[in-house]
Amino acid sequence: MPLWLSGVIAFLVAFVLAPRMRALAIKWNFVDLPNDRKIHREPLPLLGGAAMFAGVIAVALMAFFWHNWLHTPYLGVMIGATLLFGIGILDDFFKTRGKDFSVSIRFGVQILAALLIPLFGGGIQGFTAPLGGHHYVGLSTVFSVIITVLWVVGVTNVFNFLDGVDGLAAGIAAISATTLFFIAIVKGDSMSAWFAIAVTGAAVGFLRHNFYPARIIMGDAGSTVLGYLLAAIASVGAFKSATVISIGVPVLALGVPIFDAVRVVLMRAKAGKPVYKPDKSHVHHHLLRAGLSQVQTVTVVYLISACFSLVSMIVLLLTR
Repeated sequence: MPLWLSGVIAFLVAFVLAPRMRALAIKWNFVDLPNDRKIHREPLPLLGGAAMFAGVIAVALMAFFWHNWLHTPYLGVMIGATLLFGIGILDDFFKTRGKDFSVSIRFGVQILAALLIPLFGGGIQGFTAPLGGHHYVGLSTVFSVIITVLWVVGVTNVFNFLDGVDGLAAGIAAISATTLFFIAIVKGDSMSAWFAIAVTGAAVGFLRHNFYPARIIMGDAGSTVLGYLLAAIASVGAFKSATVISIGVPVLALGVPIFDAVRVVLMRAKAGKPVYKPDKSHVHHHLLRAGLSQVQTVTVVYLISACFSLVSMIVLLLTR
């Protein structure tokens, strides 16, 4: 399947479905309620994540006819993404009723979804030292699974943290996925390229309805699935065995949410607060308090993310 077609299909599905998901959310009262932590002051329809996930599923189904990915690690990735989408919808439902869903159950499902990647043959399996004759250092199965799970669960949650301003999470996901698409092309990994550009298309299609002023938001069902898919793509196929230097490429590609989340977690831990409890300490909150509008805030973070992505591409090309 032509790579460009993957992105176009995901874009069209997400773009067309988002308004319909909005109508259903309003009809079912499936809306995100405002509180003192959130920026919006009126209830906003959820289910935006369903539109994006449908875009990725559409590409996955079409890709099956060109290349049977059921025998690749992406079978585990799609099962994991489905699990996260389901638990995300349940979490969002609790939010619509002004309640909090169990953190332990949500975290447990995330771990299970992450475990599916090495179970189906993916994951970070070793490193090649760039000096000394490119000596390969393989990881034991246990360490490979641990590192993969930590990476996937971590990125899944940092994207959930990032979803606080109209258009922010979807835009950063599009930039990051496009970067991973470029990396997959350079490494000759067409399967990862298909899924990466599908995430880009789905995120951009949804962004048309999510940019300020947002008419629909993605909810946890969208943000966690986006984070999971990006983390999975970065640890499957051509990414599962990388040089010590280029292993930082996916980290840079996802630089904004990762570094922002690390900073926030350290601040919460230092203050004695639960690291998983949402607050207004993220970079976009600081920019808003500094007087920037939502559009200006999102634009600034987009530019920072684009710079991280550009650096990751340069690092990849220099270490080939």
